[in-house]
Amino acid sequence: MKVSMVLSLIGYLVVPSDTAVLGRCVVAKKLHDGGLSDFEGYSLENWVCLAYFESKFNPMAVYENSRSDFIGYGLFQIRNHDWCDHGRNRCHMSCSDLLNPDLKNTIKCAKTIVKGKRGMGAWPSWTLNCQHSDTLARWLDGCKL
Repeated sequence: MKVSMVLSLIGYLVVPSDTAVLGRCVVAKKLHDGGLSDFEGYSLENWVCLAYFESKFNPMAVYENSRSDFIGYGLFQIRNHDWCDHGRNRCHMSCSDLLNPDLKNTIKCAKTIVKGKRGMGAWPSWTLNCQHSDTLARWLDGCKL
């Protein structure tokens, strides 16, 4: 009995790496609640699309691009050189602050980025996959906001 209880406890403590991935509608709700719906003229669908193509809805994603010498953090893969840590730190936070499933710091930093002259064009994946898409509405299909 004690052995099964210990094994169960260990099972709860060992968390598979893919558990950080959020569902599409969960992401949409958090981004909506964080004020990104129509922020700077960009629809919520654009933000959800961006989140998918940057991190596949994983708020804990970290991607090291050795070719371009940057590291992307979190749901929107925010780059360390300009936005967090030891670079220009325009978001005034640590890059690790962007790795939280509550998305509050991620949303705050994304708002700072999109207010810049490039808007959502600051993310090449948005330009390639979302900007002129005629299927953006699908990103909110079935979501209750």
